[in-house]
Amino acid sequence: MPSSVETMDISSILQGGYQHPLSRSWQGRRQLTRSMFMYPIFITDDPEASVVIPSLPGQRRWGVNKLESFIGPLVEKGLKSVILFGVPLTCEKDGCGTPADDPSGPVIQAIEKLRVLFPSLYIACDVCLCEYTSHGHCGLLHDDGTINTLPSVQRLAEVAVNYAKAGAHCVAPSDMMDGRVKAIKRALIDANLGSKCTLMSYSAKFASALYGPFRDAAGSAPSFGDRKCYQLPPTAKGLARRAIKRDIVEGADIIMVKPALPYLDIISDAAELAPDHPLACYQVSGEFAMVHAGAAAGVYDLKTMAFETTESMVRAGATLILSYFTPDFLDWLEA
Repeated sequence: MPSSVETMDISSILQGGYQHPLSRSWQGRRQLTRSMFMYPIFITDDPEASVVIPSLPGQRRWGVNKLESFIGPLVEKGLKSVILFGVPLTCEKDGCGTPADDPSGPVIQAIEKLRVLFPSLYIACDVCLCEYTSHGHCGLLHDDGTINTLPSVQRLAEVAVNYAKAGAHCVAPSDMMDGRVKAIKRALIDANLGSKCTLMSYSAKFASALYGPFRDAAGSAPSFGDRKCYQLPPTAKGLARRAIKRDIVEGADIIMVKPALPYLDIISDAAELAPDHPLACYQVSGEFAMVHAGAAAGVYDLKTMAFETTESMVRAGATLILSYFTPDFLDWLEA
């Protein structure tokens, strides 16, 4: 009498294809590489700063005079790109976010210094006004406290152009104002920078509860209200698809989804909607902190879970991951 194995259909046998560690690695369409990771860095206006951020394990606010000793070893390990977030602590903020593109401010100072210190390092800059406005919102406001869209996008375009002029390879608007991608792209072209600076749009940025540690780090919480009128509702799959399609038409060179892990379906949608564009996702501060918290509680191994989460993003379609785990992956991944 034939055994159950003998009667098993040939198409049922899958394990023979992944019985070896190497053949298991072949099952993924893409593999994580060091160049996939972009490291978010907080730059403050104290040039000597090296300030621990308690809610973001292992992360600090840095002053420009500390960048060489901090970034240098990471570049030697294979760091390819960073994205800069300004954290002004001593400047006078106003309703227009005037300090955002101050030539003596932390972001422009950091761009110029990094370009000299590490010529091969790709430098992206977050473009937003929340860290620089007196009210903490991402655009300019009407008298009633609602977003005033047109002057907001004009101001964001000014900031983006000034970052590009300072030497940024990439500008990344995270504000979620309507029409800002088109305005920034036109401003870059008019400044003869359209072919010299990449525009990476936070196209599908959701109003998430996972931004808490970032807001601690950047001091960017709004002084009143919230950002739900311009960041996307967490349930809004169709709206996210529309925003992605809009940013493609408006000239985005890279599409981003933020946060990453709770929105793998949106990453997958973006890969479908923008198959010819690089696709970024941001493993945000709360995601990073959760992975660390679970590991500290003994729920899982930190490295194993860091790989599982980021590999899920790649599986969904991401080709670029903004992550605070970047220094770890420089050690964990082979060259």
